[in-house]
Amino acid sequence: MIPSPAINPPTFTLTHNSGSWAKSRLESTASGGSGVWWLEWFSRARMLNSSQSMIRSSPLTTWYINICVSVYMYMYMYVYVLLDRHNLCLLLNTYMFKYDSVHGQHKKHELTVKDSKTILFGDKPVTVFGVKFPEEIPWGEAGADYVIESTGVFTDKDKAAAHLKDLWIIVLLFFVVDYQGGAKKVIISAPSKDAPMFVVGVNEKEYKPDIDIVSNASCTTNCLAPLAKVIHDRFGIVEALMTTVHAITGVCLFLVLVTLENVKLLSYYCIVSATQKTVDGPSLKDWRGGRAAAFNIIPSSTGAAKAVGKVLPSLNGKLTGMSFRVPIVDVSVVDLTARLEKEASYDEIKAAIKEEAEGNLKGILGYTEDDVVSSDFIGDCRSSIFDAKAGIALNGNFVKLVSWYDNEWGYSNRVVDLVRHMASC
Repeated sequence: MIPSPAINPPTFTLTHNSGSWAKSRLESTASGGSGVWWLEWFSRARMLNSSQSMIRSSPLTTWYINICVSVYMYMYMYVYVLLDRHNLCLLLNTYMFKYDSVHGQHKKHELTVKDSKTILFGDKPVTVFGVKFPEEIPWGEAGADYVIESTGVFTDKDKAAAHLKDLWIIVLLFFVVDYQGGAKKVIISAPSKDAPMFVVGVNEKEYKPDIDIVSNASCTTNCLAPLAKVIHDRFGIVEALMTTVHAITGVCLFLVLVTLENVKLLSYYCIVSATQKTVDGPSLKDWRGGRAAAFNIIPSSTGAAKAVGKVLPSLNGKLTGMSFRVPIVDVSVVDLTARLEKEASYDEIKAAIKEEAEGNLKGILGYTEDDVVSSDFIGDCRSSIFDAKAGIALNGNFVKLVSWYDNEWGYSNRVVDLVRHMASC
């Protein structure tokens, strides 16, 4: 039978080397160490010869210390497994930043690992945290005012707000962990169901400094919205359908390095699990989405067209769309088929788009009459590049417009632009 524990709380002291070791660990913890020393102490205490090393001032049963040791050894091993995984991810992230199959090798900075929490981009240190929840990241301590939430997981306001909060966790038996959020603004690099959505070149001027959490919408919305804005402002859109022929989406590694005057910016980046699969596999929400990405054209849903109604309220309810996922690794294209209020020839429509691309929307909206294909737009930092030769008109009120976008590079540039705009307000 397992003996009953003593009524009085068990106490003991360590002698000789073991005691001085524990004392030194306690002193190091008090001066800024971690609570992990308790785990090390229990491990060491369990190996001591009880007849020589422990002086019992009250009963301390064997089963009690066995349970404590078992629990803490498990926690001890778990902590160090996490540390090993974090170090591995740090090296892996550095490698993935340096080499990219689509955008080529990173040559602007030399990438090196400074220590277990720091990647150096040239001489610019970037702190890396390996945690599960955003509230565990000490953004305030790291000096980050703006956080880019790019996991694709924390996309609503309540979840994204964890970056702004402070959290203290106290674990039993003096194992204390202090976690802090502390960021000032969060930019969600994905559509959000409740966060204010901004598309640079369309509605970013509506941002107010008291808004702490914003969404940069999706890459497709960033392509469609500037084009739809020009057409709607000039000719009026009665109704429209959008189709995006979209490149494969998969593992994403996201980091933004920006130097803004009087603004400290760090991004929350991680390796995100693939949304499409390399071979056929189970996909509970989207059965077709589980089929091999490199071997199929896969119809899919998208909220990009409806999201335009959020950034352009006058188009709310007038736009919807769908997606085809195709086996290419980067660059997508939008097909906007619209019925217009004002009759216009295709040449007049082209002229209006070109005027805006060279004027108010320069750097956001592009215009080309070249015989281009998708790979010609890899690395293009614009949100939307109108292909004048690819579009057609049925009559003066019914038109199909085609616009390209680098769904990786162009979108990342808009995230940076949105942060710059927020910082300037």
